[in-house]
Amino acid sequence: LSSVPLQILFYINGFYYIFYFLATLAMIVYKSQVFSYPDDFLTPDLALLFIMAVLEVLRLYLGSKGNLTEEEAPLGLSLVITVGSVILSVYFLIWQTYVLKADVIINAVLLFTYGLESVLQVLAIATFVG
Repeated sequence: LSSVPLQILFYINGFYYIFYFLATLAMIVYKSQVFSYPDDFLTPDLALLFIMAVLEVLRLYLGSKGNLTEEEAPLGLSLVITVGSVILSVYFLIWQTYVLKADVIINAVLLFTYGLESVLQVLAIATFVG
């Protein structure tokens, strides 16, 4: 059987990521206007945010599809993509040019949901295999 808690978490995370993307984009624009944001760092930050958005759409699609069809491959691929998303989230949490308190909060929530999803994905894969 597919994992209902995992499916609910995918659904909630889809909405949360829309908020995350818009908030992070707004904060990058804010930081570029208010602080002396180096121009050569603005473009990579924006590019990484858009790459993260593409990865997130792919990750949620594969995870949801794998869970609903009870297939290990899409769920496993979603789990691998999660690693890339975690790295990008950590970038926005620690390594970007300016980190605001709001950045810390929204990235901490995102990393928490990634961790919870990963645990549920591993359990779902184990259930599908066994």
